[in-house]
Parts: sequence; structure tokens; C-alpha cells
Amino acid sequence: MTARSLILALTATAILAACEPVPVEPLPDTPPDDCRASAYQGLVGQPVSVLTAMTFPIGTRQIGPDDAVTSDFRPERLNIEYGRTGLIEKVSCY
Repeated sequence: MTARSLILALTATAILAACEPVPVEPLPDTPPDDCRASAYQGLVGQPVSVLTAMTFPIGTRQIGPDDAVTSDFRPERLNIEYGRTGLIEKVSCY
């Protein structure tokens, strides 16, 4: 191998090494679960009537399609939203 071939091979290797992706910790896809909404995700798709037989943390809101709610953000507050069909559509913290 000539000196020129060696220099070209080393240059190509250096260029390819510079293109190596740097490992980055992925961002979480889900928001924080301060109110433990993940424990209640099984309610999604259920009729709103199932909520009457359950107990929830103090401050939990059951929100219907035309209900007015405050806009203050409290990550520890559990919110259960249901639609016009009477089915639970979303369980989240806010």
C-alpha cells in the first residue's frame, strides 16, 4: 500500500467516524404521571356509569362534554373525561 493510498484510507475512515451518530437519551413520549392516571387507563372506553362504584383521590374531576372546568394546571389532579356517547374518552393529569 502506498503512502497516498494509506492517507486516503485514513481520511475516509475519519470522515465516516465523524458521521457516527451520538447516542442521545430519548425524550419521554408521555407526560409525568403525578396523579397516577396510568392506573386508570382501563376506564377508557367504559361507560361513565362505572365511575359511581369507584373511589378516586380527593380532587378528581369527572368532566362531561359540556362541563365548564377551571384552567389552573395541577399535575397531581386526576381528570376523567367522557363524551356525548357516555363513554370515558380520556384519563389524564392536569
